[in-house]
Amino acid sequence: MTKTKIKELFASIQGEGPYIGYNQLFIRFCGCNLNCQYCDTDFDTQNNYTEYAPSELIQKIKADYDLTKIHSISLTGGEPLLSADFLKEFLPLIGKKIYLETNATLPEQLIKVKDLISIIAADIKLESSTGIKGTYKMHDEFFKQCTGVETFAKIVFNENFSNSEIVEVTKLARKYNIPLVLQPEMNKDKIQVSSNIIQTILDKCLNEYKNVRVIPQSHKFMGIE
Repeated sequence: MTKTKIKELFASIQGEGPYIGYNQLFIRFCGCNLNCQYCDTDFDTQNNYTEYAPSELIQKIKADYDLTKIHSISLTGGEPLLSADFLKEFLPLIGKKIYLETNATLPEQLIKVKDLISIIAADIKLESSTGIKGTYKMHDEFFKQCTGVETFAKIVFNENFSNSEIVEVTKLARKYNIPLVLQPEMNKDKIQVSSNIIQTILDKCLNEYKNVRVIPQSHKFMGIE
């Protein structure tokens, strides 16, 4: 029986992307294959986690949450696709839309569960904000596997978002016809990018690709998880 480490379970309002405002049940998985400079998420695997088998997790969820009030189940982390074998057993049990939040670097793991996913919220990792090089090839392979599933891309950016990066990310979005959501870096509830720079970056992106918008992390303004 496959088991995985879950950092936390909680019901809250989705604060990012085009599904902002929907009530979701968040399942936060431990562990990530990347180490982004801006990451403020605690997905530590050393302590404060619970290990579940698929049947155990579904029992916990049904006992503690009213799923009739939940729009969808958000798989978040960390990187949920590191637990793809667990998800393949667990997701058929849940009976709700599945919203996958992913760093979009594990296409082979996505293939295992793609048919069970309703919405893919995929990051595009910029070197200027994450410090990670060479992500575009990984993202290209990932988005290739998203065909047939509703998908949008989220880009966390700061004032160092370069013109060459703008060309690369819009080329990727255009290739796969996916919406781009620009998300300015935040420190707690404060946006770390000036409004003038945000507008300039949005205008540059729109010069390359029309399906682009800016959506900050609204849950931080609201003071919710």
